[in-house]
Amino acid sequence: MRTLVLFALVGLGAQLVDGSLGMGYGVTSTTLLLAVGASPAAASATAHLAEIGTNLASGVAHWRFGNVDWGVVAKIGVPGAVGAAAGATFLSSLDTSVAAPLMNSILLVLGLYVLVRFTLRGLNRQNLGRPMRRRFLAPLGLFAGFVDATGGGGWGPVGTPAILASGRMEPRKVIGSIDTSEFLVSAAASVAFLLALGSQGIELVWVLGLLAGGLVAAPIAAWLVRHVPPRLLGSAVGGIIVFTNTRSLFAAFEVADAVRWPVYAVIVVAWVGAVVYSWKQYRADTEAESVEAARELEEARRAELVRQLSREDVHSPTPSLPPAPSRR
Repeated sequence: MRTLVLFALVGLGAQLVDGSLGMGYGVTSTTLLLAVGASPAAASATAHLAEIGTNLASGVAHWRFGNVDWGVVAKIGVPGAVGAAAGATFLSSLDTSVAAPLMNSILLVLGLYVLVRFTLRGLNRQNLGRPMRRRFLAPLGLFAGFVDATGGGGWGPVGTPAILASGRMEPRKVIGSIDTSEFLVSAAASVAFLLALGSQGIELVWVLGLLAGGLVAAPIAAWLVRHVPPRLLGSAVGGIIVFTNTRSLFAAFEVADAVRWPVYAVIVVAWVGAVVYSWKQYRADTEAESVEAARELEEARRAELVRQLSREDVHSPTPSLPPAPSRR
């Protein structure tokens, strides 16, 4: 029972992050599964099995809030499913001693990307509203699906920033579309893992715990996507992923304490600094947006006042002159 509750809490937190940022469920949950001793293939398979349910619930919630572009879902989701199946087959064929460091390395790189991406970069809005082309989305989906299956996560960290960087979609629609299309990726990866591994190493309690927590969090995350500061949340989650997977790699390669503890200290200091910087940038951006909104509102009021005065001048009667006095 304790294990079920633990994994339900992990699933809850992971889905809150994933539904708000468009990434993080697979990376976060797989990192935990590796930490508790699951094999890389079993960890990825467990996370993807749980994601089938959470992605379905998340997709429905995002759809109800108007956060989904179904054209993008189809263009990126189908190639993503193909890439995920290939990645799951590849990971299942690797020896555990090779697969574990490989997966930790992929997760570390993804964690660094999330940390840097959300701490330092803003959004490019110059191309907002322009259509997303298949020749861009199809290769992106194929690559992101392969990384997702081999790394236990990666669909969001690869797909979301790439589409956000194009500036052609609103952030909430990017997140909603990526979350919804991930259902196809998770289903394809799960089928491939089950065909390659059977149920070997997959704990049903882990799957149910992650699924239960994710189902509770999915509708909340779809609502929070309009309110949670993405920079702050991305910095916090990215730091957790970097620290955890660095620790796992040091353990795998038996790095000496004289090296690992100074590295841990640097990571923690950089992590705290990133969160503080993200918070300050969020406050500065919010204040700048408030000033800009107030200026636009004042300009709109002035323009409306000018229009009203112009209409009054047009419709007001011309005053008649008094008759000239008689000279008699």
